[in-house]
Amino acid sequence: MASIIEKRSINLSERTRCGLMILVLTFVCPCAAQEAGAPDQGQAAVATPAGDTARIRIGPGDLLEVTVFDVPELAQVVRVSDAGDASLMLLGSLHLEGLPAAEAQELIEDLLRQANFILDPHVSLIIREYGTQGVSVLGEVKKPGVYPVLGARNVLDIISEAGGTTPFAAPQATVKRRASQEKLTASLSNDPSELLARDVDLRPGDTVIVPKAGIVYVLGDVGRPGGYLMQNSGRITLLEAVALAQGANRTAAKKQTRLIRKSASGVQETRLDLKQVLVGRAPDPELQPEDIVYIPPSTPKSLLMHTPALVQSATSAAVYQAIP
Repeated sequence: MASIIEKRSINLSERTRCGLMILVLTFVCPCAAQEAGAPDQGQAAVATPAGDTARIRIGPGDLLEVTVFDVPELAQVVRVSDAGDASLMLLGSLHLEGLPAAEAQELIEDLLRQANFILDPHVSLIIREYGTQGVSVLGEVKKPGVYPVLGARNVLDIISEAGGTTPFAAPQATVKRRASQEKLTASLSNDPSELLARDVDLRPGDTVIVPKAGIVYVLGDVGRPGGYLMQNSGRITLLEAVALAQGANRTAAKKQTRLIRKSASGVQETRLDLKQVLVGRAPDPELQPEDIVYIPPSTPKSLLMHTPALVQSATSAAVYQAIP
């Protein structure tokens, strides 16, 4: 019974000491008392679980909620300044920028303990709002912008929040780390196994870039000449490109197919036999972005295909001339 009375007296003395200090700070530093109030009701604050904030570093503009177990008088919500400082009751201004939430909690506990304000403090620090901790999403997404990182997020999550990719998106995204400037590659393939295996976890301040897919051009005597996106995991072969162009026409000179490719040394031109590739007697080469496949028309075949039209035109002309 005596031990219980002692504990209660200790808790009462701690609360009395804290209450007196708060009253003094209220008159000496009114700014600290204002920060201790509740956040503006007109602005919604999203609290992040303590387990998630442990890996997120505090940055300028962040809104912090600080509480001390069994000492409600020290509960406050404070905004981190542009210099990375936060003004806390009893402790004054502390530089918290760059610290994970867990380390900031330990720092505040140590300072309260060293100043003999609380014998065994237990501090909880939660990042309620993020000032500069969002992830930038750029490139071929439907809604580019900056999105907050609340908890564990990956590339697929953030691209989904950005409305998904456009039809021109490449099958991979680049993630640039703010802290280390490291560049990582995440898969956006249609293959679910590759999609999950090559996903990347995001950190506050990262930048996600979704580039435009490569384009190959199929020109000449084909059904639909034009440029075609390399959407199949960024890879496309000669036969696939010709198929997208609705195949070669009957008048095409398939044996005279040419592949034009730009390189560091200049433009290179390679002769291909599309007819042999079609029957499987020659390998189907893989194309690179900006490659040009040209299938020229065959002059004798073109004349042969147009012979009925020429005969009809000549006959019409002869009939016209025979009429008096």
